[in-house]
Amino acid sequence: MAKKKPDEPPKGAPAWQSTFADLMNLLLCFFVLLFSMSTVDAQKFEEVVASFNQTFSIFSAGATAIGDGILVSNGVSQLNELDEYINSTGKMDEGEIVSEDVANAQQKVEEAQLEEAEELAEKIQEAVDERGMGEDIDLDFTTQYVQLTLKGALLFDSGSTLLKEEAKPVLEQVGLILEKYADGTIEIEGHTDNVPMSGAKYSNNDELSSGRALSVFNYLLSVANLDPANVKHAGRGEYVPVADNSTAEGRAKNRRVEIKIYTTLSSY
Repeated sequence: MAKKKPDEPPKGAPAWQSTFADLMNLLLCFFVLLFSMSTVDAQKFEEVVASFNQTFSIFSAGATAIGDGILVSNGVSQLNELDEYINSTGKMDEGEIVSEDVANAQQKVEEAQLEEAEELAEKIQEAVDERGMGEDIDLDFTTQYVQLTLKGALLFDSGSTLLKEEAKPVLEQVGLILEKYADGTIEIEGHTDNVPMSGAKYSNNDELSSGRALSVFNYLLSVANLDPANVKHAGRGEYVPVADNSTAEGRAKNRRVEIKIYTTLSSY
């Protein structure tokens, strides 16, 4: 009679042993982690931190702290000195940080711009005086430009953009001055008082000031050798007064044409 072959035991370890082994591994990792956290070598830790700071530091030349010491090892107390440190580097009110070298460079540029504008203003003032136009033209300057101001009563009748005949010789001399001294952009601006327009060709002071600036622009180009690409014209209306519009004298000062001669060093 044939014998029954005994059943083979299942292959591999029992299921409970796998679960138990996983649990032991987890416990071992847990205790190793606790042990490693409790025995950190402070000196080695600082060396690692310093190594990272040298590579990724936000400070110049890989610096690791504000002032003396190491930022990480000294703790958060040093963060209180952050604003003081940034201010010492030249932080502006808006938060923009400007180094001392940049600030000095900006100051030197502004000084050079002002010096050039002042020299140009002196030359133009001398030319204006030689031509006997001192009473017709006021001169001023900034770091960006020299400005010639021509009185509106000299140039135009009330509410008109048609140049007066007596204004043309003055503008011809201005054209000669621009030919000689204007190396950069020239800007012609028309200005009015705040009296509303009524019964005239132009419906408001914006149109009137624009028309007057354009008339001066066209005449200067016709009598002087100027590059039209370098000459701009604009009407500013009543919005940039230089005197009180409540008086007749103030309104007369506000009716004017300004010619700005930008210097070669201007940022325009």
